[in-house]
Amino acid sequence: MKIKRNAEPSYDMKEGYTRAVQTISSMDLTGLSDCSLAQGFGALKLSVQSGRRLCDVLVESFGIVKEAIKRTLGLTPFPTQIMAGLALFEGKIAQMQTGEGKTLAAVMPACLHALTGKGVHILTFNDYLAKRDTLWMGPVFNFLGLSVGYIQEGMTRVQRQKAYGCDITYVTSREAGFDYLRDFMSMDIGELVHRPLYYAIVDEADSIMIDEARIPLVIAGKYGDNAEDDLHRIMAVASSLVAGKHFEVDYHGKDIFLTDEGILYAEGLLGCGNLYDESNAFNLSSLYISLYVMHLVQRDRDYIVKNGKVLLIDEFTGRIAEKRMFPNRIQSALEIKEGIAHEGKGQILGSIAMQHYLSLYPVLAGMTGTATNASITAMEASGEGQGSIKGRKIPKAQTPCSEFASIYRKEVVAIPAYKPCIRVDHPDRVFTGYEEKMEAIIYEIERVHQTGQPILIGTRSVEDSENLAGRLKERGLDCVVLNAKNDEMEAAIIANAGCRGAITVSTNMAGRGVDIRLGGEDGVHHQEVAALGGLYVIGTERHESVRIDNQLRGRAGRQGDPGESRFFISLEDSLFQRFELTKGFMERFCPDGHRRELEDPHLYKEIARCQRMVEGYNGDMRSQLTRYTYVVEQQRRILFQQRLDLLCDRTRPDLLERHKPDRYSALCAEFGEGVVRKAEKQLTLYLMNKLWAEHLDYLEYTKESIHLAVLGGQSLMDVFNRKAIDAFDGMQEDMALEVLRLFDEVTLTPDGVDMEKEGLLGPASTWTFLLNESTDQFSRIPQMIKAVSKAFTGTLFNLRGLYRRLAARLKGKSQRG
Repeated sequence: MKIKRNAEPSYDMKEGYTRAVQTISSMDLTGLSDCSLAQGFGALKLSVQSGRRLCDVLVESFGIVKEAIKRTLGLTPFPTQIMAGLALFEGKIAQMQTGEGKTLAAVMPACLHALTGKGVHILTFNDYLAKRDTLWMGPVFNFLGLSVGYIQEGMTRVQRQKAYGCDITYVTSREAGFDYLRDFMSMDIGELVHRPLYYAIVDEADSIMIDEARIPLVIAGKYGDNAEDDLHRIMAVASSLVAGKHFEVDYHGKDIFLTDEGILYAEGLLGCGNLYDESNAFNLSSLYISLYVMHLVQRDRDYIVKNGKVLLIDEFTGRIAEKRMFPNRIQSALEIKEGIAHEGKGQILGSIAMQHYLSLYPVLAGMTGTATNASITAMEASGEGQGSIKGRKIPKAQTPCSEFASIYRKEVVAIPAYKPCIRVDHPDRVFTGYEEKMEAIIYEIERVHQTGQPILIGTRSVEDSENLAGRLKERGLDCVVLNAKNDEMEAAIIANAGCRGAITVSTNMAGRGVDIRLGGEDGVHHQEVAALGGLYVIGTERHESVRIDNQLRGRAGRQGDPGESRFFISLEDSLFQRFELTKGFMERFCPDGHRRELEDPHLYKEIARCQRMVEGYNGDMRSQLTRYTYVVEQQRRILFQQRLDLLCDRTRPDLLERHKPDRYSALCAEFGEGVVRKAEKQLTLYLMNKLWAEHLDYLEYTKESIHLAVLGGQSLMDVFNRKAIDAFDGMQEDMALEVLRLFDEVTLTPDGVDMEKEGLLGPASTWTFLLNESTDQFSRIPQMIKAVSKAFTGTLFNLRGLYRRLAARLKGKSQRG
């Protein structure tokens, strides 16, 4: 049976979404049997793979999928979900309010792109969602004859190949990126797990594509006897330095500077001579790392210790950052600080930033609940997002929309809510001091709790959550705490957070992707709790990103439910202190210095403006990091393509034939041309991996040793990029020479080269993790850059001492020359 087609089924994006949504919503396919419906979708697949454009079958495809969803799940997609699906099909970012059904909206464009047979990835926020969404949406795909699979951490290579071979694959962005890096290490085409990347839908796009964009995915291992750096001795030296005498700490800016006296003292203890000599790059950077870890990385704020391990806390989610480590030996220093036996981190064999991995998809789309904000847009239009932070002029404040546009060339489409949000967002309450704010929060909790209305309190850190919980218990208020220390209890805690009288204190763990149902998990008492006003969300301070605040607010007022939210702020909060805004606010809005609640309407506007300035500052730093890594990313792409072409026999190895034709002819006569070419392929693939790992090592060293370039007026970025380009060119030359050298040393067999016997195997084992790179990383370690910039203002650094060291360094070079 043929499906009845509309007169004009094709979709013209110039007409907007309204006509297409109306047409798809009005399609009535109830008269078709299940078999006929599936056959109709199969016919579309054949036509697309025969050359028909996807946009020409969009309306028809969406209509069939809509009917399949109704028959398999008992759900009918809202017009707003269809509209979101259209935006996702076009490769745009669809913003949908919390609770509006993003999971279902992704099914329609996923099915449409799956018609090409190239494979669709739906990149979820965590492993749990990857499995849940596969099992939940799987019946729809199976009904239409599409295969669906999911990836979980710990799966074997065979399991991953099977999942990636499906038409639809649910996988976290991290696991997909790690698999891409593992493919880079493959020595045989049969080891590859990824197909060529084609189309991906990113869930929680603002978090993954912006907040985590610069987090590098890393694969590590060991070649030979790669020794680990021993920090114990240098940390012992650092622990003997006295704050205020040997070094200065800027707790708000997270900076540490050695004084002139401290430099001399450290040089004496280390016995290394001039600490700023190039030969002491390791000692210098390790000393700063040790001081940084001892004085600026805080337990229960930046990390926790659990089960004998140092575990990082994700600043955006409040959760344990799974498989994430600090860079530049900071992780090892932390473990030494906490008295935990640290194992070698190995050598980085390959890495790719999330932003660069996502850009490999020819078609990329995303879904989020917090990409636009009307009030922010209005403020930016008035030019109020500009200013300066910590002496740095910040460009006009960026929104996620502008970052999506500048980084990914993506447009954000705001999807209207199917059910209007009736949550009441109360004005912020602002206090001069922290203690006054905490008293007001506790009083508000006591007042609301008496009504039976459930309360969710969001805090910035584990330490803050436990501190508040302790205060509440002292006042006789029972509460439940959810933070990184008890994340295994998350499901049970969230299940009861919407019950009458519940008080839940949480870090940002309750801020993204969490569905708190009024009346409890079963919703039996939904109406009773709704009548009380729904969930009341209290924020204990503003975050650096408005989006994180909005995610917290979004736990209330979901799917048309009532709810309330209010933020309590003090001018002593970390947001204002870190960016040195507290003093200015106090002088302007509280000149008498009395600690109290402030109600100046101009203050609210200034806080919003400063929050946007901070976002602009962080966005500007992300942009700088992108420029720093651009050259290295292009090198990685060049090498990966060369390697993939060689692995898949799209190019022929011919170094030996071109440079040593006599040797080549002799080996061909003895073993045959096929064996010789296979041997050269084996050696080249091995050396590509090995020399690339050494190249990355060199670049890490370069980051630590180029800081003196600023003294010569050179651009650090230019110096770094020049060194990276020269090193890559040298690596390519070395590779050719090494291949030829190994041919003279190895023994050929009828099967090529016995890599194990020749000692040319890759790492015995590899492991993956993420580097928790900060937006300040290039200006933080070592801090010499900032010290020099402050030298000319006479603070924290002695110019005479600086010149003495530079003179000594130049004198040493001239003597060696």
